[in-house]
Amino acid sequence: MSDAMPGAGGGMSSGAGTTTPVGNGLSRMNPADQSVLCSAICKCQAVPGIGKDGRKLNQVCVSGRLKALDETLHGRSPYKPEINYDMTQEPPEPVMDSTDVTKPHGWLRGWIDKYWADPEKDRPDWKPKRGYIRRPDVVIVNDPTRPPTQDNIRMVVEIKFPSDGPNEGQLESYALIAGSEKKVALVQSSDCDCGEVEERERQAEEKVKYTLPAAEALYTLIRLYTRGRLPPLPGGNPAPCLLYTSDAADERSSV
Repeated sequence: MSDAMPGAGGGMSSGAGTTTPVGNGLSRMNPADQSVLCSAICKCQAVPGIGKDGRKLNQVCVSGRLKALDETLHGRSPYKPEINYDMTQEPPEPVMDSTDVTKPHGWLRGWIDKYWADPEKDRPDWKPKRGYIRRPDVVIVNDPTRPPTQDNIRMVVEIKFPSDGPNEGQLESYALIAGSEKKVALVQSSDCDCGEVEERERQAEEKVKYTLPAAEALYTLIRLYTRGRLPPLPGGNPAPCLLYTSDAADERSSV
């Protein structure tokens, strides 16, 4: 994909010569966010699911678990997986449901067909694979009752498993979404100590036997759910993991 990125009014600015230092990915997040994401990462690394093409669906697994968590919490989870962002706007705008600004639009192609040519947005003619749309793995928001706009973003997170390769211009685009490179975290699955995560989950299960303050109870709920310890959703799976084709996987971060 091109390293050119959309600028204001649909223009393009070159990504050449720019860097987005995102080392120490986990250290950029608070302990609660580290625990929730590593919980999902470790679970999906151990039991990722397999796609039709035989590939491990680690990323799809993480997204599915966090989506199911958000549904369980009635859209009030701060962890929003795979939100599409319109990179032709300044700042980039999330593509959300017209009836619920906290819910991602369920059909990107339909949104493009309906809204892309809006003259008030001054977008370039739609062409795929130009970086007009970016989709971070996870956006962590400060207030889950508000849309994931730049002023409500705590962190934009890119998760990499061993089989994942880099995508050109990806992290630079995420810095535009977040408003600062300091709010972008690159998390390698190996950054998570899965043995420690398992022990913390065991301790969390012990805590639910006692009365907890509301905030801690919610945090415990999130940690338990991302490890699949709560009752399953309708259909029997704790977090649905859709079959993912190779073409769909290639479009996960940029459309």
